[in-house]
Amino acid sequence: MTLVSQVALYDGRDAESLRVRLGMPRVALYCSVSSTMDVGHVLASGGAEAGTLVLADRQTAGRGRGGRRWSSASGAGVWFTLIERLEDRAALRVLSLRVGLCLARVLDRYATAPVRLKWPNDLYVGAGKLAGVLAEVRWTAGRPEWVAIGVGINVRLPAEIDGAAALCDPDRVRLLEAVLPAVREAAQSTGILTESELSAFAERDLARGRVALTPAAGRVAGIDAEGHILIAGPTGIDRFGSGSLVLEPLPHDPRT
Repeated sequence: MTLVSQVALYDGRDAESLRVRLGMPRVALYCSVSSTMDVGHVLASGGAEAGTLVLADRQTAGRGRGGRRWSSASGAGVWFTLIERLEDRAALRVLSLRVGLCLARVLDRYATAPVRLKWPNDLYVGAGKLAGVLAEVRWTAGRPEWVAIGVGINVRLPAEIDGAAALCDPDRVRLLEAVLPAVREAAQSTGILTESELSAFAERDLARGRVALTPAAGRVAGIDAEGHILIAGPTGIDRFGSGSLVLEPLPHDPRT
């Protein structure tokens, strides 16, 4: 892929000053890219070290889980991908959930209400989607070679999308200072989700107790330590490790 020329400044700071301020080994800074995830994979395939941060002011084809589009206008949010090199397969399976948990704790201080989580990778404030997480692993000879952790956070409401939320503090560099240590903490954690992590997720779980339409019809009963969503149906509780969670609309909320 062809990368767009690097931007001189990001909210008044160049790549090197950001690298120093954020304490990162490398910051690849762009004015506009198709997707920071795409750039991250290119850099990682060329040997980029763990902790490499790909940061863009704008994405023209930002994407979320399942190829869904993520609105990424210039100055409207924080759009980045972090490259890590991890080998713990159990931890990789729950990485998106773990990143979401760590992000929620940080974003609480910038949001108008407590941040809630929707399996497997969305963060909400009220009924509006605030942020999303996407983790993609690349494998070589059956072993994980790197993981690209993509994060998108709205700092301004996207005009063209209904059902979104944004933070009340638009300072993107200050937000990065707070968010990046949380993402790296999540990436360095090992094993499946702990009891304390499951408890923390349950406290923020937007879907628990609500009726699900997919990945199966039934009532959401939380998640398990391996990151599966639990759906209680007529024959018992089923576990699902992939797919999208679509909920039956609440009486006051026409959206799914």
